[in-house]
Amino acid sequence: MRQLQGMDASFVALETRNSPMHIGSLLIYNPETAPGGFVRYKDILSFFESRMQLSRTIRQRLVKVPFDLDYPYWIEDPDFDLEYHVRHVALPKPGDWRQLCIQAARIFARPLDLTRPPWEFTIVEGLDNIPGVAKGSYAMVTKVHHAAIDGMSGVDLLEAMHTLTPDAPPPDTPDTWQPEKIPNAVELLGKSYVSALTNPVKQLEVVAKAAPGLANAIKGLAVKDFKVSAKMVAPRCRFNRVISPNRVVEGRSLPLADIKAIRALSPGCKVNDVFLAIVGGAMRKYLLSKDDLPGRTLTAMAPISVRTKDEKGDMGNQVAAMVAPLGTHIEDPAERLQFVHEQTTNSKAMTEAMGARNMTEISKVSPALFMALGAQLYTRLGLADRMSVPYSTIVTNVPGPPVPIYSAGSRLESHMGLLCLTDGIGLGHVVQSYVDEATISFTACRKLMPDPDFYVQCIEESFEELRDLAGGAVPKPKAKKTAAKKAAPKKTASKSTKTKKPAAKKAATKKTPAKKTPAKKTPAKARKVATGKRKATK
Repeated sequence: MRQLQGMDASFVALETRNSPMHIGSLLIYNPETAPGGFVRYKDILSFFESRMQLSRTIRQRLVKVPFDLDYPYWIEDPDFDLEYHVRHVALPKPGDWRQLCIQAARIFARPLDLTRPPWEFTIVEGLDNIPGVAKGSYAMVTKVHHAAIDGMSGVDLLEAMHTLTPDAPPPDTPDTWQPEKIPNAVELLGKSYVSALTNPVKQLEVVAKAAPGLANAIKGLAVKDFKVSAKMVAPRCRFNRVISPNRVVEGRSLPLADIKAIRALSPGCKVNDVFLAIVGGAMRKYLLSKDDLPGRTLTAMAPISVRTKDEKGDMGNQVAAMVAPLGTHIEDPAERLQFVHEQTTNSKAMTEAMGARNMTEISKVSPALFMALGAQLYTRLGLADRMSVPYSTIVTNVPGPPVPIYSAGSRLESHMGLLCLTDGIGLGHVVQSYVDEATISFTACRKLMPDPDFYVQCIEESFEELRDLAGGAVPKPKAKKTAAKKAAPKKTASKSTKTKKPAAKKAATKKTPAKKTPAKKTPAKARKVATGKRKATK
């Protein structure tokens, strides 16, 4: 048995029917690299079964302490069943990008069964009418509870379920896993009693460790190393309300070379600043069209990993948070990027002064009962419709593999992140790199964003404006034969939108998203999700 930390336990406490607290991905695979160019469901099961010892997450389940008197525990599930966790479905015909996003959103909206290991992988077949996706390709929608992983440990899980070559042999690491007995209520209450006696001591230790960070923060304010301003306080917008149980998901993949070129618009700018500025421009366009753009800048919560090398592969969350103003009040894209760069530099200085690791350690000793009651009251009383929120959205940046990877012999072609939402935060973004592409994807409450196809258009145009200001598109390198086919998602996840022309054809005639948007139209075509020519499907 191993007890959850405070931040991990908060994700369990926040779990409701409308707010399932899991994160995941929408992955697309091309089986042309697998033996015979074909992969069966049984092949995928066999592949996962041969590699389960590489991840601690796979076979552990939660047990809760009665009355939430203490944090839950992880135990090795005595009833583990791989086929329960790896599902298999197919899209109805025609099997296009819109249908895949709708299916992914439906799967992702359903809460996980927390009496089992909290993860599910759903294999989705029938993608034959998605432009740029080779026939026979399949998708996988992954869901893993946030209590088990953060973004970086999620990368470790991704590595455990993939190989660097399509014909890599099974790992030679012996599988020594053993199931555990599920503890009864008396045993759990006994452990919580001991924890209640020792927790005050732990709290004092954490406060002592955090004291230098607080002193540094005060010193930083005194010498003006950084400043606290109204720009870091988020105004309310349509996404800061009580959410529904329904989701929409969408995304676009952009050339990483273009993102890096955009940095030249603001000296010292980081890649993450560029992504924040793109999101800021997209939210500005979308909210202007709804007459809902606040006069002050919206902000994003940007998670910061504090996971050390020694903690690689550990379950749970090792993250702190930084507030990043998005510059949504600024019309000019270059000025917006400069503003975002200045503000993130200030926020990083503040976070470093306080000590990101100390901020994480403090969360580990928060009272469990107080945390659970607070989360439930916030939801049941609908306080998200009445109270201000600390940030407008989430933008999390997760680095992915710089080289192609394979699962059951199939090459991963496209990688799009999915994010959990909660009351008050109805829109979240995941930025994820893979080889020479970087994907900006989003998860939103369908009630608060019924038109995800429009918002993804806003993302495209925000990117294009910055790219064109930086000197136009950067020439793409010729794709290697082994990575020639990549998925090109270009459709909406919303039920309410009508089926449209393939995005590659539509892009040339695309209009600006709203008459009220002051930004000029960009004549350049919207980019496909991945580089390189593709084989013609039969």
